Amino acid sequence: MTALRLRWPRALGRWAAGAAGLAWAGAFAGFHLGPAAVVVAVVVVAAGRRWPTPVRLLSAVVVAAALSGVAASNRIERTLDATAPIGNVEVVGVVLEDPRPYGGSSRFVFQPSHLLVAEAWRPFPGAPLAVVADDDSPQAGDTVRVAGVGRPRPTVVRGDPVAGIINARHVAVVARSSSPLFVAGNQLRARVASGLEGHRGDPDAALLAGFLIGDTSDLDSADAEALRRAGLTHYVAVSGSNVALFLAAWWLVAAPFAWNPRLRAGIGLVGLAVFVVVTRWEPSVVRAATMAGLVLGARIAGFPLDAWAALGGAVTLLLLVSGDLAVNVGFQLSVAATAGVLVGAGMFSRRRPRWLWATLGATMAAQAAVVPLLMSHFGGVPLLAPVANLLAAPLVTLSTAIGGVGVLTGLDVLVSMGLQAAGAVLAIAHAAAGWPQLGWAGVGMVGVLALMVSRRATRAVALSAMILAGATLAMPAGPPAVPTMTALDVGQGDAVLLQDPGGWTMLVDGGRDPQVLSRALQDHGVRRIHVLVATHGDFDHVGGFVGLFDRVEVGRLWVPDQPDLGDVLPELVLEAAERGIPVVRRRAGTMERIGSFELTVLGPRRRYAEPNNGSIVLWVTVEGSTVLLPGDIGAVAQGELETVRPDVMLIPHHGSSTTDLDWLAANAPALAVISVGRDNTYGHPAPEVLQVLEDGGVPVWLTSEHGDIVVPFR
Repeated sequence: MTALRLRWPRALGRWAAGAAGLAWAGAFAGFHLGPAAVVVAVVVVAAGRRWPTPVRLLSAVVVAAALSGVAASNRIERTLDATAPIGNVEVVGVVLEDPRPYGGSSRFVFQPSHLLVAEAWRPFPGAPLAVVADDDSPQAGDTVRVAGVGRPRPTVVRGDPVAGIINARHVAVVARSSSPLFVAGNQLRARVASGLEGHRGDPDAALLAGFLIGDTSDLDSADAEALRRAGLTHYVAVSGSNVALFLAAWWLVAAPFAWNPRLRAGIGLVGLAVFVVVTRWEPSVVRAATMAGLVLGARIAGFPLDAWAALGGAVTLLLLVSGDLAVNVGFQLSVAATAGVLVGAGMFSRRRPRWLWATLGATMAAQAAVVPLLMSHFGGVPLLAPVANLLAAPLVTLSTAIGGVGVLTGLDVLVSMGLQAAGAVLAIAHAAAGWPQLGWAGVGMVGVLALMVSRRATRAVALSAMILAGATLAMPAGPPAVPTMTALDVGQGDAVLLQDPGGWTMLVDGGRDPQVLSRALQDHGVRRIHVLVATHGDFDHVGGFVGLFDRVEVGRLWVPDQPDLGDVLPELVLEAAERGIPVVRRRAGTMERIGSFELTVLGPRRRYAEPNNGSIVLWVTVEGSTVLLPGDIGAVAQGELETVRPDVMLIPHHGSSTTDLDWLAANAPALAVISVGRDNTYGHPAPEVLQVLEDGGVPVWLTSEHGDIVVPFR
């Protein structure tokens, strides 16, 4: 009996992991293939009537997961196809997620329940809607009354489908949520916000809020990009370690009531539910909380549950409830990283000091586990992420624990210590962000070398190859073999690099962050820019130019012939003049050849009241291909251009709704490139712009999805 008890948890872990894998396959197939996936699964199960009972149970899991995937897909389609209120409307509903910055306003998703019709409230159980308003006071779970202008606009807001949008004139909170979980969760969120209020605008405070409650709304895009490139983003995707810290604090507060293990586990389950509300049920949080909940539930029932059984059980249960999690990037990364941690935690168990090798093993295994997902979704992985994580992990724990206690108790000294630790994490992120990023070839090379190192016979050769590869990666890249256009991934902004084999280089705009631009230029081997173009003065186009003259040699600076150059560009013009760099004001009608590129300036054609319309518009001809780089021009300036239909177009203004859709359809390119930041708060690119391009059969590439977009011209 004792031997059976010792073996049973391990066997349960294997079966749970298998069930999770099958559930994932079933939900993924059901989501993408629809009822056909369910039919195939049912046929397979029916054919296996003589299979052992455990196998038949796993088959039933596949069928149920496929049904869940189909249901999730249908729910999203129904939402996107649902009727949305049009015109001047007044609606009452429940807020589904907290307001987040959206341009100069805020945006949140809410579920309508009643619509005001002829001075009477009528039930309106419609699909969720997005609300854009100046008011950011509503919280998730609140009942609000929204008055504004509604219009159909099926889209997805942070993973949630909505049928339309209301541009609100007024938002009033009718009632705060009465749910005990929401009351407790919202009070804790409010406490964190008030505890950090005195540090609002401080990047360290924005990161600490991410550690504590997963709120990254105040995190600067450049800091978020640095975290991503360093492989540290998971620390603001609140997960297992945060759950453990929260439960420890929860039990400490509830200690007088938790006088036996089962009661303590029950109180822990309540704490998990509160924590999910506090962190707004992000997929990684739900996964971690469900795992912890299964372990606590098993403790109450009186049997052991190991980590693998908890992970497999949590994944299976969540996919059966919500099949769309199978295609959710955050959920995928969270599960893969957790599995990697479980594998890697004992990888170097015989080495000392144990804490160092356990952390390194878990980090390396977690990074290896998420590599296929990172490559698939983001196109690259940071080579030295394990090193960055090894340095950052203790700082994150310190910042979360001490900063959390300080925020909740109001002890400023503890808050300051937490902020200092968060600042150190940011410093590591920005330093590590410049380290090499690997593509598929680099990942394959590292994998082969790691395998060779593990074998004693080839260890010396592998170490020599690693040194050579490191030296190669550290060397700056040379000019491309053919003329090339690269839309640099600089976050929410524009930066386009034109290079030819002769070494001629032209940079059109530079994004908003000097460090991000500097790393991008370094990655592409840029040491001299023959022509630097500032299409207009918006910060997300010229902010990256600050300090550029100290880092690279610049031949000439082009600026638009417009009166309003913004706040940064006039200082850049003055600095260029002081350094003897020619500054040329460009307007329509001029032509010039830069290496392999023949440039024609199509705009600005005149002076405009709106600075965006005064952008420099470049028509580039190279190797028989044409490129249109239009800056941020809107409908007015677009209407004054001739029909051109380029081979490649950088879609104006990051694909925003300021584009004239008829102009876009008439000038539809063979390839559309959109430079846009991940999770930007402006709604870029606009769904209607994407729809026009889709209707025209135009392939669309986004820097937010593909990273640097390289277009060679042969």
